Amino acid sequence: MTGDDADIHQTADTRQSRGLKVLDQVERRCRGHYVKLAISRACATGLAIGMVACAGEYGSSEPNTLVSAPTTTGPIEGLPTVGLEREHLQAALDDAAELPRLRCLVIARHGEIQAEECFRGANPGSYANVKSVSKSVISAVVGIAIADGHLTGADQPIYPFLSEYLEGDTASVKQRITVGNLLSMQSGLERTSGNNYGRWVTSSNWVRYAITRPMVAAPGSTRLYSTGNSHLLSAILTEATGRSTWDYAREKLAEPLGMRLPRWPVDPQGVFFGGNDMLLTPRDMIRFGDLYRNRGRIGDRQVIPERWIEDSLAPRTRSRSGDEHYGYSWFIADVGGHPMFYAWGYGGQYIFVVPDLELTVATTSDPDDARSRGHNQAIISILRNEIVPAAERGAHRAAPGATRVE
Repeated sequence: MTGDDADIHQTADTRQSRGLKVLDQVERRCRGHYVKLAISRACATGLAIGMVACAGEYGSSEPNTLVSAPTTTGPIEGLPTVGLEREHLQAALDDAAELPRLRCLVIARHGEIQAEECFRGANPGSYANVKSVSKSVISAVVGIAIADGHLTGADQPIYPFLSEYLEGDTASVKQRITVGNLLSMQSGLERTSGNNYGRWVTSSNWVRYAITRPMVAAPGSTRLYSTGNSHLLSAILTEATGRSTWDYAREKLAEPLGMRLPRWPVDPQGVFFGGNDMLLTPRDMIRFGDLYRNRGRIGDRQVIPERWIEDSLAPRTRSRSGDEHYGYSWFIADVGGHPMFYAWGYGGQYIFVVPDLELTVATTSDPDDARSRGHNQAIISILRNEIVPAAERGAHRAAPGATRVE
């Protein structure tokens, strides 16, 4: 991630339609009970492979009942699949075990965990520092605050919340910065990340430091990836809701998801760190990813407004290569020909969501090793070359109106 990525100049309608294109894949899901492909590491010896009747979401305390699994030779166009094809899945698990920094890999389809492997003492119920995955969580909380009437929308200027810090500054320019600009990393403020990070987090007032950075681009133009933007959002949430970001997120997001959200670090003024150092379990990460895959809904409850999900996944900036886009604190890309969006944290913390495969994948890694590039590439390679094909080749299921394409 760099601070000099080119901006995409798109209309709001174009951005909206692209966000809808990603989410419309979700509508391909079949109705009725899902069937889960349960695979353990014993697959390597052929001892345990089978189909398990649909249990409660994200697993069940009931024992699995194994029966023989159908053999598949590849995806059939027009027919959706369930579960994960065992050979590619086993290859994914084997390759994951070879990554010394990887701690957990959890794979879910149709809202149910299909496989989870953890290494070097970790487990899928233990908390991990998810680093900048926190930015995507902050984005969700902003959307909820808008729905609750605490904020007016993504186009709301941030100046009224931070005016006390801007006396004598370039306030006339900074008055144009909006909530959406912070979410898409287009505030125009000099970055607090990268080489500036240490000076920022050792300053006496993180909010003042972030908002008083010089303007190096016009608001809404160049993407300058900066955790300071997300921290300003946490300060704004605290002011707008009259509650700490943690307390508001715990009630409005974590509790509906069945998550326990521990407190995470605060700045010297007590504002919870916006955009870094949240603690989630790998299973929590799956829950959060599936919430976005399901357009912000859990059962009959709309936790995040559907329109906010669509807006968040509409491309707003892009990298120099054009391979990846960025919405409201979510990365947007393709994997194996499938639309994908994902949350990304330093060192190999990921939530990948592939809507048309009803696939959600979470990884946690040791974040303390600075040599992350090769590790990140290895995780993405496992996703692209093994997990996605495992989903494509999973057992086929009949879908209303679905026909085989010859």
